Amino acid sequence: MPRILRNKYFLSLLFFGLWMIFFDHNDLFQQNARSKELRELKDSKAFYEDQIGQTAEELKNINSSNRALEKIAREKYMMKKDNEDLFIIPAEQH
Repeated sequence: MPRILRNKYFLSLLFFGLWMIFFDHNDLFQQNARSKELRELKDSKAFYEDQIGQTAEELKNINSSNRALEKIAREKYMMKKDNEDLFIIPAEQH
């Protein structure tokens, strides 16, 4: 038997390393899963921050101009004036 395998410090270190990699609550596989989840959360945070910026810009435009308010009301919410008729033409899907 090699001398290093009889060394109690080496065996303790080996046991500790194996325990931390495979059996601990925060093992290597859990750490990888949490890192992946963290990356996904950071990506979604960036997406939502971008959406918040766009919404804030739209809100600024709506509050500053009646023309912009009317445009958004017509395009997004299909609102119309009382004396108008509204015709919705669906876009062709290929």
